Formats: sequence, C-alpha cells, structure tokens
Amino acid sequence: MTVNEAATPEPAHEPAVTGERGDLLEALAKQRHFLRFTTRDLTDEEAGRRTTASQLCLGGLIKHVTAVERSWARFVLDGPSAMPDFTAMTDADWARRADQFRMLPGETLTGVLADYAEVARRTDELVVTLPDLDAAQPLPKAPWSEPGARWSARRVLMHVIAETAQHAGHADIIRESLDGAKSMG
Repeated sequence: MTVNEAATPEPAHEPAVTGERGDLLEALAKQRHFLRFTTRDLTDEEAGRRTTASQLCLGGLIKHVTAVERSWARFVLDGPSAMPDFTAMTDADWARRADQFRMLPGETLTGVLADYAEVARRTDELVVTLPDLDAAQPLPKAPWSEPGARWSARRVLMHVIAETAQHAGHADIIRESLDGAKSMG
C-alpha cells in the first residue's frame, strides 16, 4: 500500500491563532510537514527500511517524534511524572524505547501517520488553550538534564519544534538514500 501526501492532511488550526502562539504553531506545522513529506508515495516496507548506517527508518522517525511530542505535551500539563526517570531505566526499558525508532510487525505507515496527526492535533489544542506559556515544570531526571532545571511551556514547545526539525533532516537523508527523492532542491 502506498501512502500519498493527500492521505495525510495537515491539522487544521481553528480558530486562527495569532501572536506568539500562532508563531509557535506555524513553526511546528512547517517542520511536521517536512517530516511527513519524506514519506510521500512510500509503501509500508519502504517506510520501515534502513538506508543508512544508523538504525533509523522513516516510519520509525515519525513514531519517535510522535512519542516525543506526546510526552512533552503531558509534561507541560503534569510535570516530570509524565516522563520516565531516565536515570533509572533498565535495559528492557531502553529496548522498548528503541522500538519507537523502527516499524514493528503489524505497523503501517498509514497508522503511524494517523497517530502523529492525532498527537499534533492535541498539541495544537494545548498551545491554544494553555493559560500561561510561562508556566514551568522541573525537568525529569535524565543524564542530559541539568539538575534543578525548569522548563516553561514555551521552552518545551521550542524544543519540540527543534527536535521535529532535526528529525525532518534525518528523514530527508534517509529518503534520498532510499530512492533519490528530496524534500527540496
């Protein structure tokens, strides 16, 4: 089965959001588009194929970005309890986390994209309805987190935008290695 760009509609932003929230939503929507665009016209098998030395595939990248966005949105609402304590994760926990970087048996690109669209819709709704972008939470325990650091909802959204953009770049390389297709140029 081939998934076309038309089959993965962009989330609608109603009513129109302006100002800072509109800018954040527009930046995130643009990066989401570039990530999804790398999967145009691919089969499930192609979306799960590794084309570089890394373990990454296009479907897995979208699964990962979906999980990251979902976790950070929960963090904005519920604080560090919404995320794992990365300093206490077992080998089994890390193995389960690694599964979000690949297409597993029974997963389809259509399903992965639909899950991403639903998470995007919920994040967009959060951005529109959150009372205060300055509301901050302590970061979860992780080797890469500064002890005692707090992130505002705004900082979390900027992180999600940056992570989505970074993975859209990875996806572009993977897609070009797969069949020569490029997002730009």
